[in-house]
Amino acid sequence: MWDATENQDQLSVCQEEADRYRLMAEQSTDMISRHTATLDWTYIDVNPAVEKILGYHPEEIIGTRGYDLFHPDDADNLKKRADSVKYREGMYTNTYRYRHKEGHYIWLETTSRTIREEDGTPLEVICVSRDVTEREMAQQAIRRLARVVEASSDMIMFCNHNTMRLTYMNESAYHTLGTEKEKPIALYLPQIFSEDNFNTLVQDALSHAAAHGTWYGSIPVQVPENHERIAEIREVIAHRNRTENMQVEYYSIIGRDITLKRRAEEQAKRQQLEMAHMSRLLSVGEMATGLAHEINQPLGAILNYCRGTLRRLEEGHTQENFEQITHSMQLITRQAKRAAEIVKRMRSFVKRTEYQRIEFSVNESCTDIAGFLHQEAVDHDITFEFDLDPSDPKLLADKIQIEQVLLNLMRNAIEAYNESEHTERPVRICSKFKSGYIYITVSDEASGITVEELGTLFEPFTTSKSSGLGMGLAISQTIIETHGGQLWAESDGKTGTQFHFKVPVRAN
Repeated sequence: MWDATENQDQLSVCQEEADRYRLMAEQSTDMISRHTATLDWTYIDVNPAVEKILGYHPEEIIGTRGYDLFHPDDADNLKKRADSVKYREGMYTNTYRYRHKEGHYIWLETTSRTIREEDGTPLEVICVSRDVTEREMAQQAIRRLARVVEASSDMIMFCNHNTMRLTYMNESAYHTLGTEKEKPIALYLPQIFSEDNFNTLVQDALSHAAAHGTWYGSIPVQVPENHERIAEIREVIAHRNRTENMQVEYYSIIGRDITLKRRAEEQAKRQQLEMAHMSRLLSVGEMATGLAHEINQPLGAILNYCRGTLRRLEEGHTQENFEQITHSMQLITRQAKRAAEIVKRMRSFVKRTEYQRIEFSVNESCTDIAGFLHQEAVDHDITFEFDLDPSDPKLLADKIQIEQVLLNLMRNAIEAYNESEHTERPVRICSKFKSGYIYITVSDEASGITVEELGTLFEPFTTSKSSGLGMGLAISQTIIETHGGQLWAESDGKTGTQFHFKVPVRAN
């Protein structure tokens, strides 16, 4: 009798525990299910959480082949031991896609254990599953973002705020800095900049990012000398610990390999220099007759003085002849210097040069170019009139190129009178310093330019001349814009034309 009572008590305790476990299972937000230990995974039992997770009532899904609801790509994860499957102490954890009652797939994470007989024969499989769709979508987004970051042509690096160690670099950063991803080395932020740049520009950028969230600018990166790359940092983003003290934890540093861009810029600059040089040669070619006449004048004078000197030498060595000979030699020297200056100016103008920034007087350049065009102006009855800024402003730029623009504009003004019957033919050159810019105006009083012509004036190969390539104004505009300025024209189409250009005093 005593044994029967004891057994009954034990059965009651077991029943109470079973009821508690069932209550727990029914109240759980995880889906707890039992399946046959067969390949079709038929549902034997399932808790009410199945309705929230899969949309089925328990009685709808019991007896259903669980295998049929797997996404085709995930159905054999366990059999294949896919990367999504983890095993530990007799339990498998699998992350996979599973079909909802409404037809779409959700992501489930299931931990399963097989219940076996004492001889090892499988009885059933018990599974605990939860909906991890949001987590998987977030992880997929992170993985996609990581692929984008890794494939980006920009250099992307993460830097620890305290240690300045680069904790991550994408493929582009490894390539630009001359290191290999397969053989990573510990790099610190100061190592990829010169000491001066790190102590000033980089520290300022980090401080600005820490205070405002981001920094934008341009800081040159120091790459290995034998790597032949050119790179710069463009952006710094500060990331804070939002769950604790809001202090900066790390920086995202975004840079760019600008080797190809710099090479293209250098190539464009070389081409521009060649075009400018060609334009100067063409201009001098068009001026050849006037230049020859201008050089012939001092040469003719030298020849006459030499003949006179020879005659006086033949007459004897009188004191009077000696004084006249001395005077003749002085005149010969003066004329020779004049001819030499003309040749020197012409050689300097047509010489192929690199871009050279020097400080020079714009007023002097205006008068020098007018002197260069003296004979051409005389041949066309042109008078130069000057209204130059009395402060004599200095310009830091390429002197040869600026003078090339002046020459083009002055020659255009001279040639504007070709079809004009005006007896007075002034070409006015004005200079003015204002608000950090030097303004130059070259104007004429010929027939002017129509509105239609103004619209195409600076296009290449546009010209009203019977000869010439029509490149002068296009090249002039490029030169001025390269110096950070502007070139434009104004005309009423009747009483003349004004060409204006402005350049900053310290041109780029």
